[in-house]
Amino acid sequence: MRNLRLIINREYLARVRNRTFIVMTFLSPLIFVGMILLIAYLSMLNSTEQKIIGIHDESGMFAAEFKDAEQVQYLDYSDKSLEVARKEVLDNEYFGLIHIANVAPGEKARIQFFGKDAPGFGTIENIEKTISDKLTREQLISKGIDMSEIDKARAEVSVDIQNFAGERSSKMSNYIKMFFGGAAGYLLMMFIIIYGNMVMRSVIEEKTNRIIEIIVSSVRPFELLLGKVLGTSLAGITQFSVWVILGTVLLFSISSFLGIDPLAAQMPASTMVNEVAKPEINQLVIDILNLPYASLLGFFVIYFIGGYFLYSAIYAAIGAAVDSETDTQQFMFPIILPLILGIYVGFFSVVENPHGTVSTIFSLVPLTSPIVMLMRIPFGVPWWEIVTSILLLIVTNFGVLWLSAKIYRVGILMYGKKPTYKELYKWLKY
Repeated sequence: MRNLRLIINREYLARVRNRTFIVMTFLSPLIFVGMILLIAYLSMLNSTEQKIIGIHDESGMFAAEFKDAEQVQYLDYSDKSLEVARKEVLDNEYFGLIHIANVAPGEKARIQFFGKDAPGFGTIENIEKTISDKLTREQLISKGIDMSEIDKARAEVSVDIQNFAGERSSKMSNYIKMFFGGAAGYLLMMFIIIYGNMVMRSVIEEKTNRIIEIIVSSVRPFELLLGKVLGTSLAGITQFSVWVILGTVLLFSISSFLGIDPLAAQMPASTMVNEVAKPEINQLVIDILNLPYASLLGFFVIYFIGGYFLYSAIYAAIGAAVDSETDTQQFMFPIILPLILGIYVGFFSVVENPHGTVSTIFSLVPLTSPIVMLMRIPFGVPWWEIVTSILLLIVTNFGVLWLSAKIYRVGILMYGKKPTYKELYKWLKY
């Protein structure tokens, strides 16, 4: 037990005293926040940039239907020829030109868009909707239908979403939960890969330098393997804790600077709606603030430890089996595959049906449960599924650790031979 404690201390201190580790621990939150602010700033610039679009309407029916807005301005070139209109739009470097040919009654409108670049989906949708609405109204009028009566009879429908307990949510609620759950799952996958590779490189380095031969003379291989896994795991938890603390400080600092009260989430929905002009946006904010952050953070730590132990034991075994990092490539794909599978299942299955068969099964399978279960937690998961998932993960950890120790015991003293899967299987029998 004393040897194990010494190994854990050595591995932990070797990580946290590393200059790169220290720099990235304190710099990463700033980089992450900076990226978010940069994206927000660029999005704001993009949204405030006004597009100028010319209209050449041969029918004379649609030019007046296009109304200027904050992000778009329409110029009417219908009194000029198409060639002249195209030349002027091109010379003035406007966004594009809409050409509408003459439309006979009952015919389909023929529309062309000329521009340097293909317009966005929103622009095309707005053009098609404007012309479609105008044609529809004209056809109804030609049939003797009073459009004023139709407009008066038009009913606005808005679905108020709430659960059986009376708690309301926005229409984007599932996507919000998927965003935060997906971010947690993806972050966990990156942690597992980064720290797993760290363990593997540490084993390869000690094996290459022949230091391992001195170490195993006084320490059992199993203790050495377990010490490396635990030491690096503690370093990872330390780094993550610093990130959480710095992130929280940044969150409240930005909230204070922008005049946002995080405690506003505790206010009743009815009070908030009365104070905000846009109820749907207000409900969206409430959904974000009411996410189970404590549960997500707590289970992130649990699944990080479980998932990291599981994969780092495999990484350590691979590091012991090879002589250089180049030789590890043949073994990396089977390790990364379940992690990638977990990400894909999470993004393509959980968001559509978080409690479906596929989502449930992959959140229980130990190789994918750390990622998929984290993505499901914001949607609300029965406690027995979480307990079952964690128990299966713990049992699998012991099994994988035992198997990895058998490979580790043989591999750390094996030199000059590239192992195959067949060789690894033989080592398991020793």
